[in-house]
Amino acid sequence: PVTNATITLIPLAHQLHPGDSMTLRCSVQVGSAPVTFTWLHNGQEVARGPLLELRAIDVGHSGTYQCVATNQLDGHQALSPELEVKVTLWGHRDTVPAGVGGALFFLLLLMGVIVAWHRWHRV
Repeated sequence: PVTNATITLIPLAHQLHPGDSMTLRCSVQVGSAPVTFTWLHNGQEVARGPLLELRAIDVGHSGTYQCVATNQLDGHQALSPELEVKVTLWGHRDTVPAGVGGALFFLLLLMGVIVAWHRWHRV
């Protein structure tokens, strides 16, 4: 029998960006040899073996990954829990325009307050 298939993400990164590399390792807590591993990405088979090594990833690598561990002697299988992987664009590129927009809004608001203060004190 085969039980408790698990996936480990290497490196243990909180964020993955285009161009990064990642490795997924599948292991079982209990399993009689020989055990084979099949990798699923969004439910579709993508590779075989205990390691899934991906170089220069992009947003297309986002999604769910699972491994299926199979005992070749009796055909028993163990399916790992799904691992959600999200490849995001570099955050600074997206935050600069938002920061500039916020600064421009603040400057317009400040100018409005100054103009209103001058008009009030003229009367």
